[in-house]
Amino acid sequence: MTTRILIADDQEDVRIGFRLILDSQPDMTVVGEAADGHSAVGLTRSLRPDVVLADIRMPRLDGLEVTRVLAGHTRVIVVTTFDLDEYVHTALRNGACGFLLKRSGPALLVEAVRAAMAGDTLISPQVTVRLLAHLRTPAAPPGPPGPPVLAEPLTERELEIARLVAHGRTNAEIATELFIGSGTVKTPRRQRPAQARGGQPGRHRRLGVELRHRHRSVARAGRTTRATPAPPRPDPRPGARSPGAGAAVQSRIWTYPPVP
Repeated sequence: MTTRILIADDQEDVRIGFRLILDSQPDMTVVGEAADGHSAVGLTRSLRPDVVLADIRMPRLDGLEVTRVLAGHTRVIVVTTFDLDEYVHTALRNGACGFLLKRSGPALLVEAVRAAMAGDTLISPQVTVRLLAHLRTPAAPPGPPGPPVLAEPLTERELEIARLVAHGRTNAEIATELFIGSGTVKTPRRQRPAQARGGQPGRHRRLGVELRHRHRSVARAGRTTRATPAPPRPDPRPGARSPGAGAAVQSRIWTYPPVP
């Protein structure tokens, strides 16, 4: 069975040289030539060759795009002067059945056509060495995840809320102790990430990350932790009594369940 070949290259002397090499083989014949990529696609659809030899840098349509258009129904071998890795990877991704450098010699050109007809892919040895070296390069192992990193430091009030949450205080207890409304405590603890609304993470988002990180660190201890409430602060309002004045401070026991 004779293999029908189409040569696509914008240099006439290259097309003549390839024709002489291929026509000298008893099982090969050149059925057409194209000087640009657009003509190569048109001739391929009309002549229906078995193999197309396509140069990369051609006018109107380059060889990589010709490969992408024809590779679904025609075997395409890319033959070029340029051995750039970008060209190699793109040609193979587009479905090329071979990648040859023009300096590879007549014997390799003939073998590339036969390999394509056999369902194989032949790549120039110079290019193959680089591809193998790239595959042998080990990827860096992923490191363990670290604690959340805050873009900005927390304010003093946010740190106070974080410390009380780490000690197991409820929203109401934190509000009473810091003389703030319970909504002020709930907002940073329940605020949804700003990213879900298409924005950037705000201070409430950063505080929420800090609270969860610290609370989980305490819970992972897996032990019963004794926490002593901080002494009550005096009410700054004139004539107000400090809550719990004269009362003995008692220790409470908080048991944190293990984090799954």
